[in-house]
Amino acid sequence: MRKVAALLVLAALAACGQRADLAMKAGKELPPAPYGRAERPGANELLETPTLAIPKRSVELRTRSEQREDDPFDLPPPEAVPSDAATPTPSTD
Repeated sequence: MRKVAALLVLAALAACGQRADLAMKAGKELPPAPYGRAERPGANELLETPTLAIPKRSVELRTRSEQREDDPFDLPPPEAVPSDAATPTPSTD
């Protein structure tokens, strides 16, 4: 019985996949042209991922341990209060 149930579940999952191309619904149209552009982009152009969404890696990965170069922006955090004001004074109550 479990094997039959498992086969039914697998068959239902296999039927979920769509093999046809995407198409517009009846009565619907593509979005309007962006500001400053005369023509509307086509469906294929809208499906392309812009370069900014997936930037290419510009730094090579390190394959072994290496000494880091000096970083002028690697500064310690600023002190919030002067060191003499940080020590609490005993109360005379």
